[in-house]
Amino acid sequence: MAAGAASGGAGARGAMAAGGISPSIVEFFGGEDGYRCGYCRSDTGNLSHGMWAHSMTVQDYQDLIDRGWRRSGKYIYKPIMNQTCCPQYTIRCQALHFQASKSHKKVLKKMLKFISKGDVSKGANEEEPMESHVEGAAACDFAYRSEFRVAQSEVTPLSGDHMERVENEDKDTGEAKEEVNEQKEESRSLQISTDKDTPVPGGPSHSAKIAHAPPKPGKGADLSKPPCRKAKDIRKERKLQKLLQNQACALEGSQHQAGDQRVLSQNSKPKPNQPKALEDFVFVSFPDDAPHKLEVRVVRSSPPSSQFKATFQESYQVYKRYQMVIHKDPPDKPTVHQFTRFLCDSPLEAEDAPNGPDCGYGSFHQQYWLDGKIIAVGVIDILPYCVSSVYLYYDPDYSFLSLGVYSALREIAFTRQLHEKAPDLCFYYMGFYIHSCPKMRYKGQYRPSDLLCPETYVWTPIEQCLPLLEHSKYCRFNPDAEAVDEGRVKELGRVRVLHKRTVMPYSVYKKRRNGPSDEASVQQYASLVGQTCSERMLLFRS
Repeated sequence: MAAGAASGGAGARGAMAAGGISPSIVEFFGGEDGYRCGYCRSDTGNLSHGMWAHSMTVQDYQDLIDRGWRRSGKYIYKPIMNQTCCPQYTIRCQALHFQASKSHKKVLKKMLKFISKGDVSKGANEEEPMESHVEGAAACDFAYRSEFRVAQSEVTPLSGDHMERVENEDKDTGEAKEEVNEQKEESRSLQISTDKDTPVPGGPSHSAKIAHAPPKPGKGADLSKPPCRKAKDIRKERKLQKLLQNQACALEGSQHQAGDQRVLSQNSKPKPNQPKALEDFVFVSFPDDAPHKLEVRVVRSSPPSSQFKATFQESYQVYKRYQMVIHKDPPDKPTVHQFTRFLCDSPLEAEDAPNGPDCGYGSFHQQYWLDGKIIAVGVIDILPYCVSSVYLYYDPDYSFLSLGVYSALREIAFTRQLHEKAPDLCFYYMGFYIHSCPKMRYKGQYRPSDLLCPETYVWTPIEQCLPLLEHSKYCRFNPDAEAVDEGRVKELGRVRVLHKRTVMPYSVYKKRRNGPSDEASVQQYASLVGQTCSERMLLFRS
């Protein structure tokens, strides 16, 4: 059925392309029979609606994923949420407000150490199941810019001292906590204030006696020697800060009494170091003699750029090894044809806009080059409001670098980078969040993030959704019980149809149609894509 439709759609598409970007042309299949679920292993429990996209504008696809659709190659599908065995909720991360967690920073530091020093983590592989971010594919059908590269000249260089500070952040944090507590002990002995010290979050209790703590291995501590110079320097710095504070208060005409000033001085502790931004870990330049060199290239996969064509075989070989080692595919399954259909074919039209990203919109492969060879590829779509992650595959020999997590963080940073040129582009879509499958909950760790309500298609903070999902695997997230789908179909007759190379509203097509009525199928299609898309896209009818 799809093959026959492809021939008819392709001819019509050629006729429509003369004016520039082709309109979206789709063939709707309706609800499909259940098929095997990759999450709970149910043989027939995975249920979805599907349609074949012969072409699609990036705006239409943006609107579709905001109604719960996703793509795999040129096939676009939408889970039947209240029937499928494992409900799949569209999830997006608010990239501009993203804060890396401790575990995320650990992965970023691991990569920094590997590149700068050649260090390889000797611990167990801590890879989250982010090895395939989403469930789909990538590539495009129309043209514009051939490639976009994150050049080394664009990154912000860090000094050697900064690099050392990045690598030893956890260690230094622990030492700083000890020094803060030592300062508290000294403050109490001087009776600066009768009030209790403000506790340090996460620090030891006041009853802990730092002076009697056993020396730490490898620190070279010796109880017979005076305290280390570093602690003294910090105490001097803090006393100087207190003095400056008191002087400032006097200059501003403060009327506080001396006792109040001492209490203020004691409680006004210096602000902790601001948390490092994601870019401080990602866009780092290294010296020429660093053991390794990592380069990230963003190449358009459709129409395939010259760089994409030149690296196709190498990229495919990485995919083949990934499928065989990570997903246990037999050697004959990950063929070039399967790779192309799954990850290189895309219905998205390549588009360029004055206020858009320099690379344009459409489908891309983000290639990770380590020491001159591809070790990972992130398949992404760049859309008007987001970077949509489609899939990730990598060389299993580099699993120790947690490339699934690392690439997700790089894609968030890339989203923020694109936002500088395209202000509307500020979200990172991670595909589907599947709460009923514990191994697939990791996407919820990229905060702040939202889940899409499957009934009203409004975004809801994930913190509000999780308690509901604990009670039922299918949930309506919108707290307003009276709310309805604002994008629902109101006028079925305005749905656009492509029939015999002619575009017409459904109201006209219905009168010309011979044979049984297809109104139920068109009604279902329109309700799933929404009124806006149904009036822009062309529903192919044979």
